[in-house]
Amino acid sequence: MQRRLADAAGAGLVSSGGASSQAPAENAAQPRILRLEGAVNLRDFGGYATEDGGRIATGRLYRCGTLADLTDGGKRAFAELDVKLICDLRRGDEKAAEPTPELAGAPSRLEIPIDPGSAVAMRERLNQGGLALKERIDFMVGINRDLASNHAEDYARMFERLLELEDGAFLVHCSAGKDRTGFACALILHALGVSEATVFEDYLLTNEAMDYEGYVLKRIRARLWADLEADRESTMALFGVRPEYLRSAYDTIAAEFEGVEHCIEQAIGLDSAARQRLRSRYVVSAEA
Repeated sequence: MQRRLADAAGAGLVSSGGASSQAPAENAAQPRILRLEGAVNLRDFGGYATEDGGRIATGRLYRCGTLADLTDGGKRAFAELDVKLICDLRRGDEKAAEPTPELAGAPSRLEIPIDPGSAVAMRERLNQGGLALKERIDFMVGINRDLASNHAEDYARMFERLLELEDGAFLVHCSAGKDRTGFACALILHALGVSEATVFEDYLLTNEAMDYEGYVLKRIRARLWADLEADRESTMALFGVRPEYLRSAYDTIAAEFEGVEHCIEQAIGLDSAARQRLRSRYVVSAEA
């Protein structure tokens, strides 16, 4: 059972599972967590203040998990978000199990399969039995270290396409929208000039977006085992996020790239000119 739990966490079987299918208006006060029917951890990660006095535009940058469970109402609401580019970070088997449906407007697709090496190692470890809370936390810490250490080229591809997008909104997602996507959004927000504290604020919203009783446990029981009895802390160690997860990625970046700024410029390849182009598209005045 423990091995299946880790496999499920690696596949990201988690959703916000909201009830409303209404898309929010595009303004600075719009909610960050978007409760579209069947959406998985769908959020607008705009609206944050930048350190130079600007603000990330709302209605332009979205993040989520799988789109496979969108209802017809959810699809109609999703169309109102005007997403023109979807960056899918899932593995091939994840996409096969939960394919992205056809969506109105036929947004372009960018597929960048990312499979953190520590996830594979942990699945092998679980074959030996046992998964204490600390092991679960260490598992997720390892995933985030791997994202920071071994996937710069993958995230560089994401930035290349983001820079090419001239109109409409951008959406980045994986299965749960928390680890691979969380690191992607951390890089984007840093490149746009928000503070580290703000990056962590956005990252930790996953725990608020997850409907634990109505979705997390329900989905695990339906897809994995019906008699699951799990305490919230242990379950959310795998299916949620903790500050130490993203912090482990930052520590890795500090050790290998001398900090996020150097990582964005040297490993990701976003020089000052490219960064300025990105800011011109996604940063507005604080009063806008």
